[in-house]
Parts: sequence; C-alpha cells; structure tokens
Amino acid sequence: MAEFNSKDTAAFKGVWVFCEQREGVIMSTSYQLLSEGRKLANDLGVELAGVVLGSGVKEEYLKALGGYGADKVYYCDHELLGTYTTDAYTKVICELVEDKKPEIFLIGATNIGRDLGPRCAARLHTGLTADCTHLDVDVAKYKEFLKTTSTIDVDNTVFEENTNLKMTRPAFGGHLMATIICPRFRPQMSTVRPGVMQTQPFDQAGADKTVIENVNVSLSKDDINVEVVEVVKAAKQLVDLIGADVVVSVGRGISKDVETGLKLAEELAGVLGGVVGSSRACVDAGWITADHQVGQTGKTVHPRIYVALGVSGAIQHLAGMQDSECIIAVNKNDTAPIFDVATYGIAGDLFKVTPMLIEAIRNLKASK
Repeated sequence: MAEFNSKDTAAFKGVWVFCEQREGVIMSTSYQLLSEGRKLANDLGVELAGVVLGSGVKEEYLKALGGYGADKVYYCDHELLGTYTTDAYTKVICELVEDKKPEIFLIGATNIGRDLGPRCAARLHTGLTADCTHLDVDVAKYKEFLKTTSTIDVDNTVFEENTNLKMTRPAFGGHLMATIICPRFRPQMSTVRPGVMQTQPFDQAGADKTVIENVNVSLSKDDINVEVVEVVKAAKQLVDLIGADVVVSVGRGISKDVETGLKLAEELAGVLGGVVGSSRACVDAGWITADHQVGQTGKTVHPRIYVALGVSGAIQHLAGMQDSECIIAVNKNDTAPIFDVATYGIAGDLFKVTPMLIEAIRNLKASK
C-alpha cells in the first residue's frame, strides 16, 4: 500500500458513512446519514459506501443499507469489534481509509461517533467538523440554503466554485450558524447530529444489488488498551422527540403561568397521542429539561403534527421543526415568525385557546 498523504486531495474519491451497530443491529442514524450521503454522492458523481464494524452482523442487515442509498458496504468482521472500543475501531477504520481513500466520511454524532470521529481525524491528519446540521457540495444548492436560513445577501455575494464539503453547524450556543470547509486535507470528516437528516424511503431494489466487501481485519488484543468487562444498560425515561408523530411544544409564552402552561401542553399532547417539546428559552429558564428541546441546539423533528404554543419562532427553533407535515401555531403576537411556516395559525392567548382545542379533540373522538 502506498504511503498515505492526507494532503494529496486528488487521490481521494467517494463518500463514506460509518454505519453504527449495537449488538448486531444497525442504528437508525446510519439510515439518515446514508440518505444524505446519497445526495452528496450524486452531486459529485461518485460511489456511496457504508462502513460497518462488528461481529456476526447478519447479511440481511448489511444488504439493507443499500435500500437507503449505499452502493457498497465495507464489512469489517472480527470478534474484537462486537463491542465498541476506541482503540479497535480507530485502528480498523484508519487502515481502511488509508487503503481506499474516500474524499468524504460522515459519522453520526452519537456517543460512539463523538468519541470515534476526533480520534480518526487526528490519526489521519485531517479536519473534522462536529455536530453538523447541514451538508452541501454543490454551490448552487448551498446558496439556496443560505437564502432561507441566513441574512446574507446571497445574490450580491461572490462564492468560490468548488466541490468542497460545506459543513454547517451551530456556534456560540446556537446564536450563530457557521459553515466550515476542509480544502487542503482528505477525507473531509463530519459528525452529523441525529435526527437532522431525513431518511429516504427504503428501496428493495437498491438493497438487492448492494455489493458487500468483506474486509480482512488485522486486529489483536494487544491493539486495545482497555477491556470491556460488562455492558450495563441504564434505563432513563427520556422523551422521544425524533420518533414522535405529534409534538406539542411550549415557548416563552407560558411565562405568566409556567405550571399551567406545561400542564396544558401535556394534556394536549395526551389527547393527540404525542409528546411535549420546548423552545430553548424554556430550557434555559429551567422550566423543562433539555431532552425536550427542539431546534438547532436541540432535536430536529419531522412529525406529522407540530403544535407550537407560545413559541415565537426564532430561526434556531424553526430550523428544528419547519419540515413537519402540519404546523399549528398559537401565539398572541400575530406577527410572530412562527406564523410564516405555520399550516394553521391562531392569534390568541394559549391559556384560552389550548383548553378549547383539547375539548374539541375530545368531543370529536367521543362522536366516533
């Protein structure tokens, strides 16, 4: 194998996605990243490959990655890869990258991804942009993205025409969005926030034609500086915003009576079969825990129904929910930005409107 040189950008080609597995099951974040990776690969005219490390992962799970966009799957099978360890995964991935030379490598910003990504980037002598929420290689598409998410005068700004990966992420506590590029080194690496990228519909034909390449893994216990004695799963009740069909979010508008506002949101979410979300303002004020936060610095959601109670619609919040199928906004301020993205808007006091919504829904259910 030729000596690896991360500065030789012309030698790198292709888009890779690290497909995380736990106990032999592929994590849903992998499907989200493959769907996004497919778009990038199409724009570049290159191959998309999934990378799976594990032990005894079923072939049907590997083939299924093709159903979400992968042309090929590199499968690294070894008994020491069954349970994640930083040393083993870093060694195997870096050796594979040095051999195959992908130009882009995406990793989910999960607990494992946030540990693995920086270690690989450092060993490969390349850059890593962490916690990304948007990716582009096509300048025209990037400019369209900026038109809807920034105050930049795009039409009167000169952009350099290139195919560098434009990695956008929140900065300064979410008050600023930064786009970062890595023009001089390869691969261009990014960890991507779970739930941000939409999963494309599963394509059985794509799965059937997926090529699985079994990688010869060179690994021993001497390569690993830690020993996993036991994996203990801690059961903590967290709200599942990403998987919810209905999200009822509260904003600063509940400030005059926080307890009642939260109870109304919980009651409305209950009759709709959903969960309670929140804007960052409520989390910062200590009214609700951070696992409820929707937005650029929280969770990105795509529910069938999103109800915003007293949410003004700051750009950071809109970025996390504006792709919902149906958005219902309730706010006293009829000029609030939330109404710009709402499917239905009610200009009124949430403390008066929400009980009416709850009663109407209950009456409708009772009549059926």
